[in-house]
Amino acid sequence: MKVLVVGANGQIGKHLVSFIQDSDNQEAKAMIRKQEQASFFEDLGAETAVVDLEQDIETIAAAAEGVDAIVFTAGSGPKTGADKTILIDLDGAVKTIEAAKVAGIKRLIMISSFDTSREAIQAAPSSFSPYVAAKHYADEWLKRTDLDYTIIHPGLLTNDKGTGQVEAAYEVDRAEVPREDVASVIVSSLENETTIGKEFQVVSGTKLIKEAITSI
Repeated sequence: MKVLVVGANGQIGKHLVSFIQDSDNQEAKAMIRKQEQASFFEDLGAETAVVDLEQDIETIAAAAEGVDAIVFTAGSGPKTGADKTILIDLDGAVKTIEAAKVAGIKRLIMISSFDTSREAIQAAPSSFSPYVAAKHYADEWLKRTDLDYTIIHPGLLTNDKGTGQVEAAYEVDRAEVPREDVASVIVSSLENETTIGKEFQVVSGTKLIKEAITSI
C-alpha cells in the first residue's frame, strides 16, 4: 500500500513516514510545502511531492496519483491566526477529501482534534474555538462522502517517547498521548479494515496498539 501523507513535515507526519517506510507492506509519499523539507524524507527512501494546501484541488490530486490511501495530518499550528486555521485545517482538509475523489482514492484517514462536537465548539475559549470549528466541519464533510474513511481524535499531544500502548474507543476520558503513538495508531488503522467508517478518540493506555485498534 502506498500512502500519501499530507502534512508530512509535521511532528506526527515525520513519525508516520518513518514507521511506514519501516513496515513490510506500506510505502510513503510525503506531501510537503517546501523543497528544503525534502531531504529528511529522501533519506528515509520516501518519495516527496511539494504542494501547498492553499493550492487548488487539482494540484493536490496530482500529488495523490498512484497512491492507495491518504492520511491528512496537516495543521496550521498554534502560532497562526484564525485565517490560516480556516485555510488549512478546514479548507485544506476539504480540498484533500475532494482531491481523493478526483484521483479515485477511496481510503482516507483524518487526524482530527480530541473533541469536535458542537458542544466542544461552544465550550472552547475564543482563541481555540476556530480550530475546533474547522475540525468539526472537516470531519462532517468527510463523513458525508462515500470514501473509506477513518477519523482519529487524539488526546493532548506530547513529544514523549511512545509506549506502544493506548486506550482507543468512540469516547474515552481526556488524557495525553505521545505523537509517536498516534503515528503507530495510524499505521495500524491503515492495516485494519475494521476501522473503515469509524471515528475514535485515542489516549495513552494499557492495550497494545494493534489490540486496541482491532477492538474498536
